[in-house]
Amino acid sequence: MQRKLRVAQYGCGKMSEYSMRYVYEKGAEIVAAFDVNPAVINKDIGDIAKIGKKGVLMQDAKNAAQILKEVKPDICIITTQSLFKDVFDAFKTCAQAGVNAISTCEEAFFPANSSPALTAELDKLAKEHGCTLCGSGYQDVFWGNLITVLSGATQKITKIKGKSSYNVEDYGIALAKAHGAGLDLERFAKEISASDNVSEKIRREMIDKGEFLPSYMWNVNGWLCEKLGLTVKEQTQKTVPQTYKSELKSSTLNMTIPAGCATGMSAVVTTKTAEGVILETECIGKVYAPEEFDQNDWTVEGEPSTRITVSRPATVELTCATVVQRLPDVINAEPGYITTDKMPDPLYRVKPLNEYVKK
Repeated sequence: MQRKLRVAQYGCGKMSEYSMRYVYEKGAEIVAAFDVNPAVINKDIGDIAKIGKKGVLMQDAKNAAQILKEVKPDICIITTQSLFKDVFDAFKTCAQAGVNAISTCEEAFFPANSSPALTAELDKLAKEHGCTLCGSGYQDVFWGNLITVLSGATQKITKIKGKSSYNVEDYGIALAKAHGAGLDLERFAKEISASDNVSEKIRREMIDKGEFLPSYMWNVNGWLCEKLGLTVKEQTQKTVPQTYKSELKSSTLNMTIPAGCATGMSAVVTTKTAEGVILETECIGKVYAPEEFDQNDWTVEGEPSTRITVSRPATVELTCATVVQRLPDVINAEPGYITTDKMPDPLYRVKPLNEYVKK
């Protein structure tokens, strides 16, 4: 009998409650878990995921390198932060231990167009140690594969337009802060929007130095162009603060956001390609007012034009389910930093995850 897929969990905040439960429900098991939060260290992971005790205790992330080498899981799920530079050390730790890794980090979805130096370093390290690293999540299906499948039914594409919104309260404090939630508009302009108001030359220099702050659609547009075989000529982004007429309480930020201050941001990324196809994509992440909810709306314009709207998607659950069902694809992929456009389309896993592993 083939053994269960052995998984490590790196980062045990809101997302991990779903990812760990989903691992068990798909016939795999958690063999190690790490976090930096003293409040969860030494807790049973089953208590954190609300699935009953599993006999696996949360370990301090500073010991992750040693534990990964000793336990040698098949793959590690990284659910910590949203920028590539912030998950780099976790990826590096996994790679040096020869452990495959997948992250919900949004920039990790296609990091080469925003953090090329870090991507190249991890790619080299993963190849040296014979493992695969990648990013996945909600965008893998709803901003990526869903759109490329629609494109396959289109004779001529002139523009791809996308708009998606999500509540930053659902993802933890790191993501909320990355969206400028809670900042007054002056601080938002300095800390969030400043990198948008530069020339193409300066932006390129910032990207090469690892100083660029990409919105989520920046990496999505790169992924879409790669998957569709489009050649990027020019790409720009503009971030705009979102505000609300009344004050809003944020449990994630542990504060009340004053009326008129940033509840989050909208980021529009425009990509022009050599083939004439334009991508115009927008993501809106903010602390929701009572009447707001998640939306995902995309149009492939051309002959014919097709629009698809997903109303009230459960983005947290969809993110974690996508990552967990991607585990065999990552293990089966060649060593290196391999983005999911190079992997099979996402699939529903009927059998235990280990039965999809070919290696």
